[in-house]
Amino acid sequence: MRVDILTLFPAMFDGVLGESIIKRAKKKGKADIRVHNLRDWTEDRHRKVDDKPFGGGPGMVIKPQPLFDAVSELKGRASKVVLMTPQGKRLDQAAAKKFAGAAHIIIVCGHYEGVDERFRQKCVTDEISLGDFILTGGEIPAMALVDCVVRLIPGVVGDEESLEFESFSAGLLEYPQYTRPADFRGLKAPRVLLSGDHNKIDAWRREMALKRTKKMRPDMYKKINKEKR
Repeated sequence: MRVDILTLFPAMFDGVLGESIIKRAKKKGKADIRVHNLRDWTEDRHRKVDDKPFGGGPGMVIKPQPLFDAVSELKGRASKVVLMTPQGKRLDQAAAKKFAGAAHIIIVCGHYEGVDERFRQKCVTDEISLGDFILTGGEIPAMALVDCVVRLIPGVVGDEESLEFESFSAGLLEYPQYTRPADFRGLKAPRVLLSGDHNKIDAWRREMALKRTKKMRPDMYKKINKEKR
Protein backbone atom coordinates (compact mmCIF):
# COMPACT_ATOMS: atom_id res chain seq x y z
CA MET A 1 0.00 0.00 0.00
CA ARG A 2 1.11 3.52 -0.76
CA VAL A 3 0.00 6.45 1.40
CA ASP A 4 0.65 10.07 0.51
CA ILE A 5 -0.11 12.68 3.15
CA LEU A 6 -0.64 16.33 2.23
CA THR A 7 -0.10 18.68 5.16
CA LEU A 8 1.10 22.14 6.10
CA PHE A 9 3.05 20.69 9.04
CA PRO A 10 5.03 17.63 7.84
CA ALA A 11 7.32 17.57 10.88
CA MET A 12 4.35 16.52 13.03
CA PHE A 13 4.51 13.04 11.46
CA ASP A 14 8.19 12.30 12.15
CA GLY A 15 7.73 10.45 15.43
CA VAL A 16 4.51 8.62 14.59
CA LEU A 17 5.70 7.19 11.27
CA GLY A 18 9.06 6.11 12.67
CA GLU A 19 7.89 3.94 15.56
CA SER A 20 6.03 0.73 16.41
CA ILE A 21 3.74 -1.02 13.91
CA ILE A 22 4.04 1.65 11.21
CA LYS A 23 7.83 1.47 11.32
CA ARG A 24 7.60 -2.33 11.01
CA ALA A 25 5.22 -2.10 8.05
CA LYS A 26 7.56 0.27 6.24
CA LYS A 27 10.58 -1.92 6.98
CA LYS A 28 8.78 -5.01 5.62
CA GLY A 29 7.82 -3.14 2.48
CA LYS A 30 4.11 -3.47 3.29
CA ALA A 31 3.50 0.28 3.37
CA ASP A 32 5.15 3.14 1.50
CA ILE A 33 4.21 6.28 3.41
CA ARG A 34 5.25 9.70 2.16
CA VAL A 35 4.57 13.07 3.77
CA HIS A 36 4.36 16.14 1.53
CA ASN A 37 4.28 19.83 2.34
CA LEU A 38 1.30 21.32 0.52
CA ARG A 39 3.23 24.58 0.15
CA ASP A 40 5.45 22.84 -2.41
CA TRP A 41 2.59 23.09 -4.91
CA THR A 42 1.61 26.73 -4.37
CA GLU A 43 2.18 29.26 -7.14
CA ASP A 44 2.40 32.07 -4.59
CA ARG A 45 5.96 33.39 -4.23
CA HIS A 46 5.43 33.62 -0.47
CA ARG A 47 4.30 29.94 -0.41
CA LYS A 48 0.91 31.03 0.86
CA VAL A 49 -1.85 28.41 0.55
CA ASP A 50 -4.80 30.16 2.20
CA ASP A 51 -7.00 33.21 1.66
CA LYS A 52 -10.04 34.95 3.14
CA PRO A 53 -13.43 33.30 2.48
CA PHE A 54 -15.77 34.83 -0.07
CA GLY A 55 -18.76 36.40 1.65
CA GLY A 56 -16.75 37.37 4.71
CA GLY A 57 -16.44 35.66 8.04
CA PRO A 58 -13.64 34.62 10.37
CA GLY A 59 -10.59 32.53 9.54
CA MET A 60 -8.96 31.48 6.31
CA VAL A 61 -9.67 28.83 3.65
CA ILE A 62 -7.11 26.65 1.86
CA LYS A 63 -7.06 27.70 -1.80
CA PRO A 64 -7.99 25.21 -4.54
CA GLN A 65 -4.86 25.63 -6.70
CA PRO A 66 -2.27 23.85 -4.52
CA LEU A 67 -4.78 21.14 -3.59
CA PHE A 68 -5.79 20.40 -7.20
CA ASP A 69 -2.18 20.43 -8.40
CA ALA A 70 -0.87 18.22 -5.59
CA VAL A 71 -3.57 15.58 -6.01
CA SER A 72 -3.24 15.69 -9.80
CA GLU A 73 0.47 14.92 -9.51
CA LEU A 74 0.12 12.15 -6.92
CA LYS A 75 -3.11 10.49 -8.01
CA GLY A 76 -3.35 7.23 -9.93
CA ARG A 77 -6.33 5.37 -11.40
CA ALA A 78 -7.15 3.50 -8.19
CA SER A 79 -6.30 6.27 -5.70
CA LYS A 80 -8.62 7.23 -2.89
CA VAL A 81 -8.46 10.89 -1.85
CA VAL A 82 -9.39 11.19 1.81
CA LEU A 83 -10.10 14.57 3.39
CA MET A 84 -9.74 14.71 7.17
CA THR A 85 -12.53 17.02 8.29
CA PRO A 86 -14.95 17.36 11.26
CA GLN A 87 -17.75 17.16 8.68
CA GLY A 88 -16.73 13.69 7.52
CA LYS A 89 -17.99 10.23 8.35
CA ARG A 90 -16.79 9.03 11.73
CA LEU A 91 -13.84 6.66 11.47
CA ASP A 92 -14.67 3.12 12.55
CA GLN A 93 -13.26 -0.36 12.09
CA ALA A 94 -15.38 -1.03 9.02
CA ALA A 95 -13.99 2.05 7.30
CA ALA A 96 -10.45 1.07 8.31
CA LYS A 97 -10.90 -2.36 6.70
CA LYS A 98 -12.15 -0.74 3.51
CA PHE A 99 -9.13 1.54 3.29
CA ALA A 100 -6.77 -1.35 4.12
CA GLY A 101 -7.80 -2.95 0.84
CA ALA A 102 -6.85 0.10 -1.21
CA ALA A 103 -3.64 0.22 -3.22
CA HIS A 104 -3.15 3.97 -2.79
CA ILE A 105 -4.54 6.56 -0.40
CA ILE A 106 -3.94 10.30 -0.54
CA ILE A 107 -4.75 11.86 2.82
CA VAL A 108 -5.44 15.61 2.88
CA CYS A 109 -5.12 17.31 6.26
CA GLY A 110 -7.69 20.07 6.51
CA HIS A 111 -6.83 23.27 8.35
CA TYR A 112 -8.15 26.72 9.22
CA GLU A 113 -11.83 27.02 8.19
CA GLY A 114 -11.43 24.13 5.75
CA VAL A 115 -10.70 23.70 2.06
CA ASP A 116 -12.25 25.34 -0.97
CA GLU A 117 -15.48 23.49 -1.73
CA ARG A 118 -14.54 22.96 -5.37
CA PHE A 119 -11.70 20.69 -4.31
CA ARG A 120 -14.04 18.70 -2.10
CA GLN A 121 -16.55 18.27 -4.92
CA LYS A 122 -14.12 17.38 -7.70
CA CYS A 123 -11.26 15.51 -6.06
CA VAL A 124 -12.27 14.00 -2.71
CA THR A 125 -13.56 10.42 -2.64
CA ASP A 126 -13.95 10.05 1.15
CA GLU A 127 -14.33 12.42 4.10
CA ILE A 128 -13.31 11.15 7.53
CA SER A 129 -13.63 12.53 11.06
CA LEU A 130 -12.43 11.16 14.40
CA GLY A 131 -15.58 12.32 16.16
CA ASP A 132 -17.79 15.23 17.09
CA PHE A 133 -15.09 17.58 18.31
CA ILE A 134 -12.72 20.11 16.77
CA LEU A 135 -8.95 19.79 16.51
CA THR A 136 -6.48 22.38 15.28
CA GLY A 137 -6.02 20.53 12.00
CA GLY A 138 -6.26 17.21 10.24
CA GLU A 139 -2.78 15.98 11.13
CA ILE A 140 -3.69 14.03 14.28
CA PRO A 141 -6.74 12.41 12.61
CA ALA A 142 -4.51 11.50 9.65
CA MET A 143 -2.07 9.78 12.02
CA ALA A 144 -4.94 7.83 13.57
CA LEU A 145 -6.21 6.78 10.14
CA VAL A 146 -2.78 5.61 8.99
CA ASP A 147 -2.20 3.66 12.21
CA CYS A 148 -5.52 1.78 12.21
CA VAL A 149 -5.32 1.03 8.47
CA VAL A 150 -1.68 -0.06 8.22
CA ARG A 151 -2.00 -2.61 11.02
CA LEU A 152 -4.75 -4.36 9.03
CA ILE A 153 -2.50 -4.99 6.03
CA PRO A 154 -1.73 -8.74 5.91
CA GLY A 155 1.71 -9.53 7.28
CA VAL A 156 2.11 -6.34 9.31
CA VAL A 157 0.92 -7.56 12.73
CA GLY A 158 2.88 -10.59 13.91
CA ASP A 159 -0.04 -12.48 15.45
CA GLU A 160 -2.82 -11.83 12.95
CA GLU A 161 -5.22 -13.94 15.00
CA SER A 162 -5.18 -11.17 17.62
CA LEU A 163 -6.82 -8.81 15.12
CA GLU A 164 -9.96 -10.97 15.12
CA PHE A 165 -10.53 -10.48 18.84
CA GLU A 166 -9.77 -6.80 19.19
CA SER A 167 -12.48 -4.35 20.17
CA PHE A 168 -14.92 -3.62 17.32
CA SER A 169 -13.59 -6.39 15.04
CA ALA A 170 -16.27 -8.79 16.29
CA GLY A 171 -18.84 -6.10 16.97
CA LEU A 172 -18.05 -6.14 20.70
CA LEU A 173 -15.60 -4.45 23.00
CA GLU A 174 -12.69 -6.71 23.90
CA TYR A 175 -12.90 -8.92 26.98
CA PRO A 176 -10.69 -8.21 30.06
CA GLN A 177 -7.06 -9.32 29.81
CA TYR A 178 -4.78 -10.70 32.58
CA THR A 179 -1.16 -11.78 32.76
CA ARG A 180 1.40 -12.95 35.34
CA PRO A 181 1.38 -13.00 38.29
CA ALA A 182 -1.91 -14.77 38.89
CA ASP A 183 -2.10 -13.17 42.33
CA PHE A 184 -0.93 -9.55 42.43
CA ARG A 185 -1.12 -8.00 45.89
CA GLY A 186 -4.24 -9.98 46.66
CA LEU A 187 -5.87 -9.21 43.32
CA LYS A 188 -6.39 -12.56 41.60
CA ALA A 189 -6.88 -13.36 37.93
CA PRO A 190 -10.08 -15.32 37.17
CA ARG A 191 -9.56 -19.04 37.81
CA VAL A 192 -11.15 -20.02 34.51
CA LEU A 193 -8.26 -18.42 32.60
CA LEU A 194 -5.82 -20.70 34.43
CA SER A 195 -7.90 -23.85 33.92
CA GLY A 196 -6.58 -24.82 30.48
CA ASP A 197 -10.16 -25.55 29.39
CA HIS A 198 -10.39 -23.53 26.18
CA ASN A 199 -14.11 -24.06 25.75
CA LYS A 200 -14.78 -22.55 29.17
CA ILE A 201 -12.27 -19.77 28.51
CA ASP A 202 -13.95 -18.87 25.22
CA ALA A 203 -17.38 -18.86 26.88
CA TRP A 204 -16.09 -16.64 29.72
CA ARG A 205 -14.49 -14.20 27.29
CA ARG A 206 -17.68 -13.96 25.27
CA GLU A 207 -19.72 -13.30 28.41
CA MET A 208 -17.28 -10.64 29.63
CA ALA A 209 -17.20 -8.97 26.20
CA LEU A 210 -20.98 -8.76 26.20
CA LYS A 211 -21.07 -7.33 29.73
CA ARG A 212 -18.39 -4.75 28.97
CA THR A 213 -20.09 -3.72 25.73
CA LYS A 214 -23.47 -3.39 27.46
CA LYS A 215 -21.95 -1.17 30.15
CA MET A 216 -19.55 0.96 28.08
CA ARG A 217 -21.25 1.03 24.67
CA PRO A 218 -24.97 0.35 25.02
CA ASP A 219 -25.45 1.52 21.42
CA MET A 220 -23.28 -1.36 20.16
CA TYR A 221 -24.99 -3.82 22.50
CA LYS A 222 -28.45 -2.86 21.21
CA LYS A 223 -27.26 -3.26 17.64
CA ILE A 224 -26.01 -6.80 18.38
CA ASN A 225 -29.31 -7.81 19.97
CA LYS A 226 -31.22 -6.31 17.06
CA GLU A 227 -29.17 -8.30 14.53
CA LYS A 228 -29.88 -11.55 16.44
CA ARG A 229 -33.63 -11.12 16.05
